[in-house]
Amino acid sequence: MSVAALEVRGLEKSFPGVKALQGVSFAVSPGEVHALCGENGAGKSTLIKVLSGVHASGSYQGELCVAGTPVAFAGVRDSERAGIGVIHQELSLVKELGIAENIFLGREPRRFGVVNRTEMLLGAAELLRTVGLDAAPDLAVGALGIGQQQLVEIAKALSRRPRVLLLDEPTAALSEVEAHRLLEVVRQLAASGVACVLISHKLDEVLAVSHRITVLRDGRSVASYPATASGPSVERIVADMVGRELEASLQRPVAPPASNAFALEVKDLALAPAVRGGRSPMTYADFRVRAGEIVGIAGLMGSGRSELLLALFGAYGDRVAGEIRVAGQVLRERSPRAAIAADIAFLSEDRKRLGLILDDGVRANIALAALDRVARASVIDAEAERAMCAGFVKALRIKTRDLETPVRLLSGGNQQKALLARCLSTKPKVLLLDEPTRGVDVGAKHEIYDLVRELAREGVAVVMASSELPEILALSHRVVVMSRGRTVAELTAAEATQESIMNWAAGERRPLGAGDGSEYRV
Repeated sequence: MSVAALEVRGLEKSFPGVKALQGVSFAVSPGEVHALCGENGAGKSTLIKVLSGVHASGSYQGELCVAGTPVAFAGVRDSERAGIGVIHQELSLVKELGIAENIFLGREPRRFGVVNRTEMLLGAAELLRTVGLDAAPDLAVGALGIGQQQLVEIAKALSRRPRVLLLDEPTAALSEVEAHRLLEVVRQLAASGVACVLISHKLDEVLAVSHRITVLRDGRSVASYPATASGPSVERIVADMVGRELEASLQRPVAPPASNAFALEVKDLALAPAVRGGRSPMTYADFRVRAGEIVGIAGLMGSGRSELLLALFGAYGDRVAGEIRVAGQVLRERSPRAAIAADIAFLSEDRKRLGLILDDGVRANIALAALDRVARASVIDAEAERAMCAGFVKALRIKTRDLETPVRLLSGGNQQKALLARCLSTKPKVLLLDEPTRGVDVGAKHEIYDLVRELAREGVAVVMASSELPEILALSHRVVVMSRGRTVAELTAAEATQESIMNWAAGERRPLGAGDGSEYRV
């Protein structure tokens, strides 16, 4: 019997008021992909931080073994020296530095005491080919999108040639094509003898790539089984994760909108390049959304989906040309303040960089955009503010010790719910959602799907960009497809399939009028 590459025995870890891990045990063999599944708050990210040395030995109980030898990590360096590489859910890149400099930061190849830049660039280029990122190794990381930055993070971890690779939601920010590429990289690493521990909320990915699955619930390992063709179904895994059977929200049809009135109209929208002579990430958008309608925005990474929603929310200011109408009224000022005043709410894809104030409490984050609703004579009514926030915490099932808990201490999914609560606190007429279920567990996903449907039934116009096509297809009344910065197609629910969307997104179909000077059909 081979010695496990990594073994965890009876791991326990507590924080003030919270017991994050309560006796987790599992083992990973060399060449095995072992998936850890569980809801947000189940203890997955805490477990990864223990294994990577972020939570040092002595701050937890239990035993860790690498290649059969007990280990105690005083810090991250000890974990790395033991052969453990980590791809964290949250990026840890220096955006002002180049890709190669990030990959080899602190470990730069040297010659005669001087950094050998040529060797560093060549090494980075090879790693970028491995992860499928087509970018110059000397390009600044800040010039990349969040999904591309995640690929750099993966290349950085692989540069250490780990024996055990921990992957915490590695495909959360990736398009479907990039996710498939990454999973192929994981398969190749496992085939070469690397032990891989994969955390993912995407159960189809888990079943596609894993050899074994361990389920965590409330800080405990509650089930473990081989991921074979006759192994567990998605329904079985979900039931073990949440402790109950869960209705398949993705299989329910979406009722048509009750209103024919347009809540949002976008005409000839374009975004000026960030620098003179540069390329614009969004060159043309034209579509309308009825009150009570859910319109999905689909497209490959770099198609302009996020830029479109940011432009609608006023994040680019005067760099945006074209016309935006809300309930028939032209939105003349281009700023988030003006968008909020026009009853537009926006949930960004990067909740930590563009959404949350991490050191502030749950209450402050939820109430931030709706302080005028809980103020009297320009003075905040603290009781009304707490009551409003407590209502959202209960309705969205946000797991937090109390309203003053800093949001940085919440799990990723609960942070997402807090940000969604802020959007709803303004009582929007138009709700812009950019990757609304990124980093959210399967139970919370179903809750968000139900919430989006309920908002539409109440007359809210929803514009939702997502890289998950099943999500787009299940929720949308219509699908607008973007490609290379332009809206290239508008598909009804009956017309929209994964194949038709991907054909338009990849440029396999020609937009109506292409080549004769007319605009794309929308």
